[in-house]
Amino acid sequence: MMLRAAGRRLLGVGGGEPAPAVAAAVAASRSRGYHERVVDHYNNPRNVGSLDKDDADVGTGIVGAPACGDVMKLQIRVDEGSGRIVDARFKTFGCGSAIASSSFASEWVKGKQVEEVVAIKNTEIAKHLSLPPVKLHCSMLAEDAIKAAVKDYEAKKGKKMAKAEEQDTPSP
Repeated sequence: MMLRAAGRRLLGVGGGEPAPAVAAAVAASRSRGYHERVVDHYNNPRNVGSLDKDDADVGTGIVGAPACGDVMKLQIRVDEGSGRIVDARFKTFGCGSAIASSSFASEWVKGKQVEEVVAIKNTEIAKHLSLPPVKLHCSMLAEDAIKAAVKDYEAKKGKKMAKAEEQDTPSP
């Protein structure tokens, strides 16, 4: 009987307040949950899919984190005339935070200039999604994927320009 009463006091059942240690444990377990933005991007990911990697106006970035097993592919389609990213797609194999980071990054880059998106930092992605410190590597992957996609696009653009110059040069 005495054990039952102590248990009730500990849990706060029967009119008493829960013990401070229990209250702290409950608060800590709630704080470990994902932020609503992470849950939203995980449950309703935006821009899932692929673009044709062989298109000259598509840049593809594939990055991974061997420590946790997350792999992220982000693709951007750039309007050659304006230099704006007109479309973005992603595929991610990983945890909810990795999927949310990819989804958010794919939304964020759309409509921006290529020069603007390379300035996006993982801290901005992590702050928007309210990622806990243990999940910051997911936002780092998203930043790396953006930079890799831009680098791939610029490499293709450079090859295309070199080929055009080669065709413009008269042969002897």
